[in-house]
Amino acid sequence: MNLRKTILLTALVVIGLGLTGCKKKEQPVPSSPANPKAAASTATTVEQTTCPVMDGNPINKKVFVEYKGKKVYFCCADCKAVFEKDPEKYIAKLPQFAK
Repeated sequence: MNLRKTILLTALVVIGLGLTGCKKKEQPVPSSPANPKAAASTATTVEQTTCPVMDGNPINKKVFVEYKGKKVYFCCADCKAVFEKDPEKYIAKLPQFAK
C-alpha cells in the first residue's frame, strides 16, 4: 500500500472513531447520605457504574470481561479491547478490586 492510501485509510479510521466511538462524559457528582452509618455500609457494597477506560462514561452491562474472577464492565467494545491489552493499568479505578 502506498503512503497516500495509508494516510487516507488512517484518516478515515480516526474520523470513524470520532463519529461512533466513545466520548468522555462528565462524571456525576455523588450525593452524600445524611446518615454517616449508611455511607459506611454503601461503601462496602459499591458497584461499578463507570467505565475504567473512559472515566465517567456510564457502563453498558452487556459489554464486560471477566478478570481475576470478577466482571469488569465498559461503555463500549473499544474500551474493552483497550482494557484487555493492559488490565492492571485500570485496576485501581475499579471498586470490585478495592482492598
